[in-house]
Amino acid sequence: MDLSQRPVAPAPYDQLPPVPSFTLTSRDLIDGAPLGDDFAAHAGNRSPHLAWSGFPPETQSFVVSCFDPDAPTPAGYWHWTVVDLDASVTELDTDAGASDLMLPGAAFHVRNDGGTHAYEGAAPPAGDREHRYVFAVHALDVDTLDLDPEASPTAVAFTALFRTLARATLTATYQR
Repeated sequence: MDLSQRPVAPAPYDQLPPVPSFTLTSRDLIDGAPLGDDFAAHAGNRSPHLAWSGFPPETQSFVVSCFDPDAPTPAGYWHWTVVDLDASVTELDTDAGASDLMLPGAAFHVRNDGGTHAYEGAAPPAGDREHRYVFAVHALDVDTLDLDPEASPTAVAFTALFRTLARATLTATYQR
């Protein structure tokens, strides 16, 4: 089967009700550019640096995620979800996705679609077309989503949808 002939999935956040945006930057990523091999699964699952600013002043917490809408599944692939980041946290260093010990305060990882509570690097099937990795920071109007580490990334996204004040995204690509 030639996976590269599949239709292109829609941009995931274009399917949700619109919210204001803010600024998301990275020392490791450039929006629209290829993701470096350092951030692929075969290189050790290092998460990229992310920093954000310009979010609404009433923000009480953040959710950070990485989603691949181009994975050959009906529902894409969640590579990373961090829940309950305090509003005072506006940056995650490179490799912060390694474990909950690397996260500040009460923040924690939920299990990614690969089954680990950490960042899982890019790993599209060999020969498949270029995949998009959408890194998102969601500014929330609550200090906690009242979820636990066993919640699915989809449950986090659903719960956060109703608490999202604003969202920032940065999309990198990867192909093997």
